[in-house]
Amino acid sequence: MLRLTELRLPLNHAAEALRQAIVARLRIRDDELTDFTVFKRAADARKKAAMVFSYTIDCTLRNEAAVLKRFADDIHVRVAPDTRYKFVAHVPADFHAEPRPRPLVVGFGPCGLFAALILAQMGLRPIVLERGKPVRERTKDTWALWRQGVLTPESNVQFGEGGAGTFSDGKLWSQISDPRHLTRKVLTEFVQAGAPEEILYVAKPHIGTFRLVSMVEKMRAQITALGGEVRFGQRLTDIAIEGGQVRGVTCVDAAGQVHELRADHVVLALGHSARDTFAMLHARGVRMEAKPFSIGFRIEHPQSLIDRARLGPNAGNPLLGAADYKLVHHAANGRSVYSFCMCPGGTVVAATSEPLRVVTNGMSQYSRNERNANAGIVVGIGPRDYADPNAAVVSPLDGIAFQRVWESRAYELGGGDYIAPGQRVGDFLAGQVSSEFGSVQPSYTPGVRPTDLAAPGRESLPRYAIDAIRVALPAFERQIRGFAMADAVLTGVETRTSSPLRITRGPDYQSLNVRGLFPAGEGAGYAGGIMSAGVDGIEVAEALARALLGLPQDAAIPPHALPA
Repeated sequence: MLRLTELRLPLNHAAEALRQAIVARLRIRDDELTDFTVFKRAADARKKAAMVFSYTIDCTLRNEAAVLKRFADDIHVRVAPDTRYKFVAHVPADFHAEPRPRPLVVGFGPCGLFAALILAQMGLRPIVLERGKPVRERTKDTWALWRQGVLTPESNVQFGEGGAGTFSDGKLWSQISDPRHLTRKVLTEFVQAGAPEEILYVAKPHIGTFRLVSMVEKMRAQITALGGEVRFGQRLTDIAIEGGQVRGVTCVDAAGQVHELRADHVVLALGHSARDTFAMLHARGVRMEAKPFSIGFRIEHPQSLIDRARLGPNAGNPLLGAADYKLVHHAANGRSVYSFCMCPGGTVVAATSEPLRVVTNGMSQYSRNERNANAGIVVGIGPRDYADPNAAVVSPLDGIAFQRVWESRAYELGGGDYIAPGQRVGDFLAGQVSSEFGSVQPSYTPGVRPTDLAAPGRESLPRYAIDAIRVALPAFERQIRGFAMADAVLTGVETRTSSPLRITRGPDYQSLNVRGLFPAGEGAGYAGGIMSAGVDGIEVAEALARALLGLPQDAAIPPHALPA
């Protein structure tokens, strides 16, 4: 198969124009092109008035060798890479005839989901322990917070089947290095679970919450059909370690019953908000370290403003959909301010998992047709910012304490009932209180209370973060006209951009000081978003299989040796 890159066509080209362009580009007859598929399609917006689609095409030709020879010096005509997933092992059916502890996966967000799926597909019959509820029950609890201000601490945006990614924009792209094409495996599994096939080729695929719900259920069904188990309402409360080797875990279910499970191989796919579990692991001596993360606000604009700024005369073209953006500014005080988790045509959502605290996040549906665009505008911080000044060393748990301070402050500024504090951008820049909102109405529910996010002595964020954001917003205005519009809305606070700690692991993906323990995904500090978490789950599952089966680290078997 041959890969052709950077094949450009107008946005509204006819379907047959793509085949014609391939034939013309390769200088072949039409009958010499036996088949082709679109591997990637991206909109090139460098010239807004003349935007085009740039295609990457995989072609099957009658005489590929001749074409490759003809284009030997053309970097855009090459042999297509093999993107098929290759398992490291597949155990026979009688493998489980001998009694042995089954691998455990703690957490059922994107990382735990793919770790469990890969283990199940290899025949290793994992047991998944998820502290929250099945996704549909969890959705009801989440809506109860949004509509009624009723928080269920074990079932919310952070906890439950599907993880935090279920209530997000459902973004399915990442900037991670991917030489093994593991993102392709993630996307393929999503398509088999009901995602639209376009996610396999559009440059920035997304799904949205409603579609993710049914997809997660189907993937769970596949895991159980392959011999795995998924147990909900199981909160990890302890871990047994003997001689530097994990030997089991203790969980408490929703009824308060204690369950002990024997295990020699445990994937920790906790998510970044499993604060009680982090504290338990730290108390048990599992090696971890403090790490940087970011804090800030959510900002909302009319989506139409973003579309015009990013797409020019092509704004509103259904082939392009709602426009996004990515912004960064390095402030004079040494802080970096950047946009985070931008949600076109979406809403700001309540994302707390703890009582009497306010946390914001962003979410979009597949259609991305809500009135507002929103994104986190966040400031990078590090352990030096949140360490206890009276302690000799930085505790890995200091970042959690820091997050809680500002989440509690946001709850106080909102006046209770999980109402968030907010402010018009014009007032924020002018240093004055907002008494009401204007043309941009905040989308966060249970509601937003207009206030002064930067009032001296009652700041919603550290002063250095507020100062940096005040400088960054006019700088972003120079990139997107209207970004600092007076009626744009800031809603506080965004604190859970990533895990505030890292559970350190070695090249074998195991904890540095506990054998058989595999820290994984966003909570362990090794991913950020659905795709990178899914890929990390795959790699951790492979490492666990190698350890369990006694295989070398680079073990692999050819795809023809695997079941269909």
